[in-house]
Amino acid sequence: MEEENETLTTDFVLSGLFPNMNYVSILIYIIILIYLAAVTGNFFLLLLIWMDLSLHTPMYFLLSQLSLIDLALISSTVPKMMVNFFSGRKDITRAACGTQVFFFFTLGGAECILLTLMAYDRYVAVCNPLRYAVIINHGVCLQMVIVSWTGGVLASTAHTFYTMSLPICGSREIQHFFCEMPAIMKISCKDTSIYEVVVFVMGICFIIIPFGFIMASYMLIFHTVLHMKSPQGRSKALAICFSHLTVVSFYLGPCVYMYMTPGSSHTPDQEQAVSVFCTVLTPMLNPFIYSLRNKDVLGAFQNVLRKHPVFKWTT
Repeated sequence: MEEENETLTTDFVLSGLFPNMNYVSILIYIIILIYLAAVTGNFFLLLLIWMDLSLHTPMYFLLSQLSLIDLALISSTVPKMMVNFFSGRKDITRAACGTQVFFFFTLGGAECILLTLMAYDRYVAVCNPLRYAVIINHGVCLQMVIVSWTGGVLASTAHTFYTMSLPICGSREIQHFFCEMPAIMKISCKDTSIYEVVVFVMGICFIIIPFGFIMASYMLIFHTVLHMKSPQGRSKALAICFSHLTVVSFYLGPCVYMYMTPGSSHTPDQEQAVSVFCTVLTPMLNPFIYSLRNKDVLGAFQNVLRKHPVFKWTT
């Protein structure tokens, strides 16, 4: 394709969610319900952590940041998908597309770093409990959050700049329900093989290395837990660790498939399925994973209900 035929200023067209699927409207309505559940669950967890003093600890402060990231992540893709579906329009401006790419990578990168730091927090709490309050103090927590968001923003800025500067010489239709980097690279007329190597290296930095740190932390944690004399302390530590490992596997597993394997090996439907899992299902599941088996959260919920009853009966 000739370089003079490239288009750099026109809008994009989103193919939508599984365009060749029959009865896709049913799936859209299911995703809407999941979106409402995700917003409600994460907002409720944020509110609970803010209202109950017993949850004003480093672990729950970091968990509140995870809920904030999940709220922003699902809200950066699903509302636009719903608007396009119900309006019948599929276009998205270049500025809006770039904004989606930027927020997606910012939130994704921040979550990878935050999950790693949360594993370190659990390591100190279980393996060095007597010095936990000194090592993981308020200032360190703030530094963890700043590092997470800063790392996400820096990586996202580089990815967004390159992705949105790619020339599009043919069809402007992105085979996805939101602007996602691999889908945009597929419609570019520029050779992106070198950049795919860069993406692979970034994947090592933001996915493989964090996963290695997380697994190393939990190996040490499990070694310590097995030598605990208190069955209650052992079960509590294992419950919290199980919740975190579940969230890590749900998030990092699909990311390995999406960014650590050649883009040419993915079909559009496969990429969309993985994206739905990462950006829709995982943000909905996270607050429930951390809440349902967590006695601290359930106890805090009961305390809040006692202090601030939802319904007051009048006589």
